[in-house]
Amino acid sequence: MIIKSFEADKINFEKNNFFLLYGENQGSKNIFIKKNFYNKFSKNTFRYEEREILVNKEHFFATVFSRSFFEKEKLIIISRVTEKIIEIIEEINEKKIIDINLILVADILDKKSKLRSLFEKGKNLLIIAFYADNAQTLSNVVNLFFKQKKISISQETINILVDRSRGDKENLQNELDKIENFVKNKKKIDLNDVLKLTNLAENYNVSELTDSCLAKNIRKTINILNENNYSTEDCMLITRTLLIKSKRLFKIINEAKNTKNINQVISSFKPPIFWKDKEVVKNQIKSWNSETVERLIYKTNEIELLIKKNSNNSINILSDFIIEQATVSNN
Repeated sequence: MIIKSFEADKINFEKNNFFLLYGENQGSKNIFIKKNFYNKFSKNTFRYEEREILVNKEHFFATVFSRSFFEKEKLIIISRVTEKIIEIIEEINEKKIIDINLILVADILDKKSKLRSLFEKGKNLLIIAFYADNAQTLSNVVNLFFKQKKISISQETINILVDRSRGDKENLQNELDKIENFVKNKKKIDLNDVLKLTNLAENYNVSELTDSCLAKNIRKTINILNENNYSTEDCMLITRTLLIKSKRLFKIINEAKNTKNINQVISSFKPPIFWKDKEVVKNQIKSWNSETVERLIYKTNEIELLIKKNSNNSINILSDFIIEQATVSNN
């Protein structure tokens, strides 16, 4: 059954528990999930990548079908889905489970998509398209925000906010949240205030993402990928960061071979490794050896070139690569 993205209030969440969210507007998809599900399922939310499920269906089905006194309802979110997931969804749907909410998140799906057709025709399956926001749509969001707050604002400031959102409503909402905290007792905000408060919609988890990947922490790696809206520029930053950290890991592993004392190598390493990162580095050392890290360095260089040549598909290329490195055993 088809539902418009602005018709969430018409959804009967007691009767409908299977959702397919598709389209290029990842920010609006995230906002929809947070607004309608996170408060209710914050403690019982499980996130997966489609690829992760296809590799280990039994583990996924165990999560779906298991029951617990403390988990009366679950929210399961599967990201970057394709038609490969159809058979699994049909199997779950046949069981008529009422105590899970299953959300599939996909990129653009054409009209001939079998996955899209399944949800459009299913009576208890809901499909919602999230199209890209244009400058006018985002400007309307900003205008409405300041009108509700009864705060005067210039058109130049509105344009700055829209520009810094990079066409993503979720980024814009994050900036408006900062402004809301700033103007609690004010009736006016100027351009300088906005410039100081807002960012260029940057993602702050690049280092954490690469650290989690190298530590083989697949769950955390997937969560970070899901929680951030990376751009092509971000993909280049991630590959460069992964390359730098891989080279550092390669050097540490080789030095540890000679000293036989990992703690000593980490403590004396130059440039210094911050105390809060030392345990992460230890986990990385356990997960790799010098040969596999060397191969990773070569692969990362190749991925960087591939991303440059395929900028339109850079996010998918990078995500596949990061997940593969965090998943595959290297020892």
